[in-house]
Amino acid sequence: MEKKDKKNLKTGFSTGTAATAAAVAAAELLFNGAAPEKAEVILPKGRRMAINVEESSLDGTGAAAVVKKIAGDDPDVTNKARIMAAVSLSPGKGIAITGGPGVGRLTKPGLALPPGEWAINPVPRSMIRENLAPFLERAREGLAVVVSIEKGEILAGKTLNPRLGILGGLSVLGTTGLVRPFSNKAYIDTIDAAMNVGRALGLEEVVLATGGRSEDFGRMARPDLPEEAFVQIADFFKDGLNHAVGHGFKTIGLSVFFGKAVKQAAGIPYTHAHKSDMDLSGLPGILPKLPDSLRREISRAPTALAALELLKKNGRLDAVPPVARKVLKSARAFAGLGPRLWVRIFDFDGTILAFEEA
Repeated sequence: MEKKDKKNLKTGFSTGTAATAAAVAAAELLFNGAAPEKAEVILPKGRRMAINVEESSLDGTGAAAVVKKIAGDDPDVTNKARIMAAVSLSPGKGIAITGGPGVGRLTKPGLALPPGEWAINPVPRSMIRENLAPFLERAREGLAVVVSIEKGEILAGKTLNPRLGILGGLSVLGTTGLVRPFSNKAYIDTIDAAMNVGRALGLEEVVLATGGRSEDFGRMARPDLPEEAFVQIADFFKDGLNHAVGHGFKTIGLSVFFGKAVKQAAGIPYTHAHKSDMDLSGLPGILPKLPDSLRREISRAPTALAALELLKKNGRLDAVPPVARKVLKSARAFAGLGPRLWVRIFDFDGTILAFEEA
């Protein structure tokens, strides 16, 4: 498969922009008798975007329209999700925005909105209100907008929403209205949101896992901690630590496999395979003294897993704790002197190969 040049990657638009476009199209149908083929939306910084309208309908209670969310070249679970907005007249003044099927509700504190609210974030709410303001002026009463997402509850299962306490569906998100391809910001924002929830619940310890399996093993090792204490940081070693410190956690744990631990031990801030080389030639330098023949084999190992297998084969798993201590040294450089730190390095069967704290 041909690899795309990052400069040519397509920018998409957020679920908040899709919901706004659907609301504009529905309002056009309600007030003008016809929905546009493309709904023009004003984005947060004043830029305008014309978005295709998939379908629309009018009945005795109001109008509705559907927009397909397009994420561009970003690997987004909501790409091509059908987002619907229903607009109707309502008593009172202003624009009331609620969620419908497929949109989640908040059940935990620490997020952008209080528990009980629909998971339609503040910027999308502002976008909807700004774009519907001209229609509100024509109405003699208020407007009610209901946002729904087809199959939203199913799609939400592929996100961190359940962990964040957002139940029943997806979140309607967006700060700029656009989705930048392969942007790290969205994931880091999710890390931040998960930590917000933990702190709002009064937790003082957070465990940073690099993925689902390392989190599962971390939770088995620390059954005393609630699920909100575990945050998946993926490859964001430095950012995860920085955010944990910024949120004021007094204890920060790391739950990792040997491969990630080797990169963390090397002080690599972002440990993605495509962004940081797995150069094992320096690995023996952070291990205790080994026979020269084994050191050479480890240096030539194609992967960290292969290096670990060599250590097992030669009965030298005592070499793993020094790697953990080096991880702590790197973590301390990113986290500063404040929090207590610990690290557990796991084998792929869940065996704890090393536990160190500082």
